[in-house]
Amino acid sequence: MEPRDSWAALAAGGVAGVCVDLILFPLDTVKTRLQSPQGFRKAGGFRGIYAGVPSTAIGSFPNAAAFFITYENVKSVLPHGSSSYLSPATHMVAASLGEVVACLIRVPSEVVKQRAQVSPSSSTLRILSHTLYHEGIQGLYRGYKSTVLREIPFSLVQFPLWESLKDLWSWKQGHVVDSWQSAVCGAFAGGFAAAVTTPLDVAKTRIMLAKAGSSNASGNVLAALGGIWRTQGLSGAHVSPVFGLEEKQRDFWKVVTFPCSFP
Repeated sequence: MEPRDSWAALAAGGVAGVCVDLILFPLDTVKTRLQSPQGFRKAGGFRGIYAGVPSTAIGSFPNAAAFFITYENVKSVLPHGSSSYLSPATHMVAASLGEVVACLIRVPSEVVKQRAQVSPSSSTLRILSHTLYHEGIQGLYRGYKSTVLREIPFSLVQFPLWESLKDLWSWKQGHVVDSWQSAVCGAFAGGFAAAVTTPLDVAKTRIMLAKAGSSNASGNVLAALGGIWRTQGLSGAHVSPVFGLEEKQRDFWKVVTFPCSFP
């Protein structure tokens, strides 16, 4: 990937990420409160719907930029194009590595954001200070494993399906898809992937919101899923699948907002 293209991917992914994250933030708050262990109403309901937005505003640009710069660079060095059977594997590997890198920035921002979303009376700075004082840096990275375990399966389904749908549509019409067509493909791919990985998203939320010293605070995804199953059954593991789409559909809108940077 040329340096000029790398900077284009960095800027496009970052700017689009900030815009889309802020616009769709209320849906993310509703999703977090629906998935919280205390329930939607006790977590704040529709009150303070922008609680935690400073954390998202600060972390969005570097998070989105880190993902797309990794995704585009990895995709450019792996074999693809001429060997069509290798394309899905190339997109899977590139998206997975992109998520691993982006989560180094995303998780601290996500921890502070989600805790602010279920405690609308507390400021983002206060929650950050409280987390650092009582749990240290490790507290900001609680849920890193669960986030990666959610993001990678999602990307393994989402990005290859998205790329395949774009290639199919391009072949059918005889030219590269337009931005709105890319968005349609992304919406379908994201919807399918979200339906599969919603339980992992619920487990991630429970781990990040768990009180220090509790069983969920250990970050064990299987234990978190087991606890949800015992207390709420199958429905508890599929809380807010529709709102859960919002978080991952943001990635596609970040791409299609600047289609010229992502051919």
